[in-house]
Amino acid sequence: MDTQQETGRIVVGVDGSPSSEAALRWAVRYAGLVGGAVEAVTAWEVPGEASWSAPAVDATFDQEDAQRRLVEEVRTVLGEEGASSVRERLVHGHPVEVLVDAADGADMLVVGSRGRGGFRRALLGSVSQQVALHAPCPVTIVRHDVSVE
Repeated sequence: MDTQQETGRIVVGVDGSPSSEAALRWAVRYAGLVGGAVEAVTAWEVPGEASWSAPAVDATFDQEDAQRRLVEEVRTVLGEEGASSVRERLVHGHPVEVLVDAADGADMLVVGSRGRGGFRRALLGSVSQQVALHAPCPVTIVRHDVSVE
């Protein structure tokens, strides 16, 4: 039997936003309380690849850059010791699809309330709204102004 399934798998969406940093801290704290394992997931797309009308913002951005940013963010938010308990996973695709797929078989999916995009006046970001509707497991949406330490 998969030990990760026995202890519980907590998937957390990471995108570099203050809300995703808060979600990462929350997920690690929660996993510590329930004996779970944290999987930090970042979705990456080449800017403009989903639509012909959107110009690429950074033509040099690639998978290696996205992986480096994910690893750096986890270490910055959690420190070296905290980061060592988190599995980082980079997946090419749209964030909603990537997170919903990653949450298959997970005990919980944790996302920030607002990511890097979106409108300032929105209470929830479009990704958090969509994963809340479509995830195959419970979803926790964390606001970046909520302290979990």
